[in-house]
This record gives sequence, structure tokens and C-alpha cells, in this order.
Amino acid sequence: MASRRISSLLSRSVASSSSSLLLRGKIPHISRYSTAAAALGEPIPPPVKVEYTHLLIDGKFVDAASGKTFTTLDPRTGEVISHVAEGDSEDVNRAVSAARKAFDEGPWPRMTAYERSKILLRFADLIEKHNDEIAALETWDNGKPYEQSAKIEVPMLARLFRYYAGWADKIHGLTVPADGPHHVQTLHEPIGVAGQIIPWNFPLLMLAWKLGPALACGNTVVLKTAEQTPLSALYAGKLLHEAGLPPGVVNIISGFGPTAGAAIASHMDIDKVAFTGSTETGKVVLELAAKSNLKQVTLELGGKSPFIVCEDADVDKAVELAHFALFFNQGQCCCAGSRTFVHERVYDEFVEKAKARAIKRAVGDPFKAGIEQGPQVDSEQFQKILKYIRSGIESGATLQAGGDQLGSKGYYIQPTVFSDVKDEMLIANDEIFGPVQSILKFKDLDEAIRRANKSRYGLAAGVFTQNLDTANRLMRALRVGSVWINCFDVFDASVPFGGYKMSGFGREKGIYSLNNYLQVKAVVTPLTNPAWL
Repeated sequence: MASRRISSLLSRSVASSSSSLLLRGKIPHISRYSTAAAALGEPIPPPVKVEYTHLLIDGKFVDAASGKTFTTLDPRTGEVISHVAEGDSEDVNRAVSAARKAFDEGPWPRMTAYERSKILLRFADLIEKHNDEIAALETWDNGKPYEQSAKIEVPMLARLFRYYAGWADKIHGLTVPADGPHHVQTLHEPIGVAGQIIPWNFPLLMLAWKLGPALACGNTVVLKTAEQTPLSALYAGKLLHEAGLPPGVVNIISGFGPTAGAAIASHMDIDKVAFTGSTETGKVVLELAAKSNLKQVTLELGGKSPFIVCEDADVDKAVELAHFALFFNQGQCCCAGSRTFVHERVYDEFVEKAKARAIKRAVGDPFKAGIEQGPQVDSEQFQKILKYIRSGIESGATLQAGGDQLGSKGYYIQPTVFSDVKDEMLIANDEIFGPVQSILKFKDLDEAIRRANKSRYGLAAGVFTQNLDTANRLMRALRVGSVWINCFDVFDASVPFGGYKMSGFGREKGIYSLNNYLQVKAVVTPLTNPAWL
């Protein structure tokens, strides 16, 4: 399972590199990390060159119509990695025209499903062949540990495309019994041109979650990357065409939300839009889709997931899993277990051990072996997290560990732990999207359920208990799209993912994701003297 593989990788990292962390006690009773630049050292040169920085439209890498570019930055230093073509509404129009032509006139939807599946399988093979280069681009652009990119995320990318390749020739309608002499059948048809907008926290995996089902169903796509992390998707686009994808089937636009993203959401010739990102932006996408051609929309949005540690928990195991649930990917996970509810019987022990685990966390250059946590993705996210940390201190939560930036260069933040957190505090309500663990105390399950559900979000939840009755009660009571029991972040290709409430609607991955990219047509034919009905 993905969570076990990742947990194992990260726990091995701690043993090898925690001794290098320097502690200091600048604030009494709060454990903190060295902020000396020497603690991080000089950045390791990435083992890859940037080759693809243009827009991918109609099978070719091209400049933006305006000629504009923007910089993508190394989060380790804030320095420029490369200049990337800045797509806007005119480029979206070009991409949509190519996608529409590929759908209406091109071979992709007219291929046998088996032929489409073979192209997706060849793409997965190419992903594996270029694993190290793709992983290096992902880490360089995003800041996540290279070991995570190379050993977990790129292999998952290949696995997802193989999964959807397997679905391509298994999509079919039904024959439906009628009350009279009619033959009734349903056709499951591709929806047409899909617009897709992916986030910066998992660029490659979100590309797979979006492209995989869309292509398996025979659609064409215009995909916008996040402006913070355009590089790995462009490389993947090159491999898609190397695998035999016809021109115009997948078009990739790098650019900004208010220009390129808005143009996709509001485009009159896009039939469906899928968006992953913040709830606030999701509302804008939904509004633009409704005001244009009422295109279908799926949204995977923010979260503030509860992680509930019950009174019967093995505290050491609970601490490790709760740590992983929050700090994985620098805390930049929409489903991060960012509200850690701990039963009062084990609360004090849990807090002390959670503090110790955070202090041991290996933070540094993500290209260095054994590192668990790299920098945050950019300056904006970095400053936002520090603002929430200050809010936690000012609102009366107890800062147990961390609480500041690490080093003087780049966007590194100390793993931070707060105890004595109350429900009304901002750190317990808002999606921080960073390495900040908030630990709350509860007395009984009724209270835990009520407080866990008292959130505008409903993306995921974690439950840690040895009692089957407790697990069964919580899995049904929690108003979320995913419940992980004694595990977390299990993202197998077949497992659906999506939210309740303001965490969005629609499901990604698994069989349910195919529904996002299909339309159902009923076909009725009269029967004359049928042998049977």
C-alpha cells in the first residue's frame, strides 16, 4: 500500500539524518531548530536539464502567442530555474481548437479502445524509462524530497496510466428491459473536450488523475499546469507523443489562473472542466463554468482532515502515523491530517512524543539522501504558513516545537507542533497547507464526532484504534469522502478520492472517475413481433 511504502521510506530517513539537526532553545521550553545557513549547506546540483519550456499545442511545442514568459523558481533558494512560456486566453483558444479538431475529426475517439490502451501502456513504459529525470524535475520545481519523487510518485504515475489503460476497452453501456415492444440500450460516450486545471503540490499525480480517465474514455484535453510547477507536465507531454498519442489530443498550457485558468473554465467550446485546488478558486471555476456553457464540473478542493487517536491507541504507533498524516509532502496535502484529536487519557503522552518526533524530522535539501522534508513551494506559501504559526501563538496555543523558518535562504520551515489547540482558533479551522500540527483534546467519541464534523470541509479523516466497534462507528459517522483506519494516504489507483461539503464533488481514481468523462445516451428502437421481451 502506498502509505506503508511512504511511511517506511520516511522512517528510514529519520534514522540516517536526524543527528544532523541542530537544536536551540531561544524560547524557554520550546524546542527549535538551527536557523543558521550552514545547517542546510549549499544546494546540490539537480541531475537533470530543463528541455521543455514551451506550450504544447496540437502536438508541437510553441511559444505563447504574446511571446511572454514567466520564471519558475527553485524553492531551495528562490533562484530562477527557467523561463517558461506564459499562456493566456489566446493560447487557450488555440489549444481548444486543436483539441476540438482532434475529437471531431481525428483518430483518437475513432480508434478501437484496445488501440488507445496500447498507447497509454507505452506511455507508462516511457515514464519508467525516464523515472530519474522526471523525478528530478519534480523535486527541483516543487521542493519535495527526491526519494519521494523517484521511489513513490513517478512509479505511481506509471501505475495510474496502466490502470486506466486497462479500463479503456471495458467501458460499455447496458441493454435495458422495456415495458413494451422496444429494444432499449445505453451508450457510454466520451464527453468531448475536457479542460483540466492541476495544482502544484502533486503535479505529476494530479496529471495522471485527470488525464488517465479522460483519455481512457476517448476524450481530448486542454490541461493547465500550476504556474509554480510547470516543468514535469511538459516533459510528460513529450513522452505522451513519443508513445504515439495523436496531435491535439493532449494540449498543455503553462500560465496563471486569472488568465489561462479562467479562459478554460469559461470557454464555450470546452465540454467539461476538472479542477483541483483551493475551495475559494473552486467557487470561481464553478461560477465561470455555469455562466458560460453550463459545462460539467468536478472539483477536488481544500480540507482540514481530522485524525482521531482513540483511548485504546498504541501511542508510539499513533504518533508516527499522525506525524506522517500531517507532515508528508511538507504538509502540502489537501487531505493532511491537520486536526489531530487525541483522547484525554493519552493526550499528554502523545504531545510529548509528537514533539520529539517533529524535532527528529530531517529537513534539508530535497536532493540529499535521507531527507524527509524539503522547502515549501514558494515565497507566498512560505509566508502564509509563518502567518498561521504566529496566529497560533497569539491565540494561546502552546508551541511545542518549531515555529520559525529554517536557514536564511529558500523556503524551509521548521516542523511545528502546537498543543492546547481550541476549535475556534484559525489553526484549527483554516487549511494551512504546511508543516504545522495542531493537537486537540477530546473526552469521548460523541464529542470527537461532533467536533470532527464541525468543519466546512469534508475531504478525509484518519482513525487510530484497536477496537472494531469504534472503527465501524467512526467510519460511518464522519462526513468525509475518505476514512483511513490505522493507515493514512493510501492512494492506490483503484481507490476513489473526493470530498463532501466544501471539499468539492465528483470522485477521482477508480471506476468512479470514469463517470466524469462519459455521457449516457439512451437509444430506443421499436420491435415488430419480438420473440421475447
